[in-house]
Amino acid sequence: MPNATLDSGKKPDAFVLTPEKLRRQRIAKFFGEGFLLVVASFVAIVVLFIFYFVAVDAIPFFQQRGFTEFFTSTSWYPADEPGEFGALAIIYGSGMVTIGSALIAVPLGISAAICLSDVLPFSVRQYAKPVIEMLAAIPSVAYGFFALVIFAPLLQNYGGPILMWAWWLIAGPFVLLAVIVVADLITSGDGGGSERKTIRWTVTGVLGILALVFLFWVGNALNAIQILSGTNALNVSLILSFMALPTIVSVSEDSLQAVGRELREGSYALGATRAETIVKTVLPAASSGILAAVILGIMRAIGETMVVWMASGNSSHIPDPWYNYLDSIRTLTATIAGDMGEADQVTGSARYHVLFAMGLLLLVFSFICNLVSERIVVRQRKILAGE
Repeated sequence: MPNATLDSGKKPDAFVLTPEKLRRQRIAKFFGEGFLLVVASFVAIVVLFIFYFVAVDAIPFFQQRGFTEFFTSTSWYPADEPGEFGALAIIYGSGMVTIGSALIAVPLGISAAICLSDVLPFSVRQYAKPVIEMLAAIPSVAYGFFALVIFAPLLQNYGGPILMWAWWLIAGPFVLLAVIVVADLITSGDGGGSERKTIRWTVTGVLGILALVFLFWVGNALNAIQILSGTNALNVSLILSFMALPTIVSVSEDSLQAVGRELREGSYALGATRAETIVKTVLPAASSGILAAVILGIMRAIGETMVVWMASGNSSHIPDPWYNYLDSIRTLTATIAGDMGEADQVTGSARYHVLFAMGLLLLVFSFICNLVSERIVVRQRKILAGE
């Protein structure tokens, strides 16, 4: 057989790594890895710069006024002389609408993701998921106009019936799904054949009756509610939940799909039902991705500005009672957006620096949430890996 190197016209030492070639490879590797490191670190560097520049203007406020007034007082009168800068009620308002939106968006988002990945046929999923994701493309100011011009008057005039129908339409499918899953889990180990089917239908019927009683009882209680102002924490929480919903649904559904068919088929092969497979196999395996989806959705809600500025009522007080979502509130983001125009005219004053203190508080909270979620994700991965 002829020599391949000679037949190709190449010199015998064309592939020999000489010291010169080794040196060039090391230099290329050094610069290549350095470039990739810079690109990968760019986002972290930008975040650090944001922290730095916000902290530079936030720290002077705490040096002038201390921490006590900012975190313990509810008196927010920045235009007075001397001004009062108690941000407790504003911090509480941000937490209130964030928790309210999460209570609505998280169960609905995860349930929708489960339906898209394991319940609905693929042909339906192809159309349903893009429609849900389209909600993320709507500008926040459009949501704000809807909340202020349409939803707020409806809440004020027909608040009770709206809450009743919203409860039935939103909670009804979720409760129905919960009844089916719970009944399936309760009867999963009972006998076989017709006996098991009879027990399952009996348990499903009893749970269904209890669920209907619960739905109608809560619905009647909501129907009797009178809402004095449509610009309140409930309005904002509902709109923010729909804004966070696409993120939660999309990321959770991708995480559920990433689990793979092999794990599902293995569960079915061991005799598990669909409900058992979803609850005991698929959800634990996708828990890290679902947690990331929830964190992203919460961050979407807490960082929103236009909706809370336009539809929250901007009242700097803690509702009475503290859980009253029908009262007006004020949030950190709305306060920063609303007061920065006036505060900028007195740059260097406490009124100017307190807004940066609020921004720093939002950044720190977001950073802590990301750290906590990362720790939970790492721990969950170790548990699933058996470490």
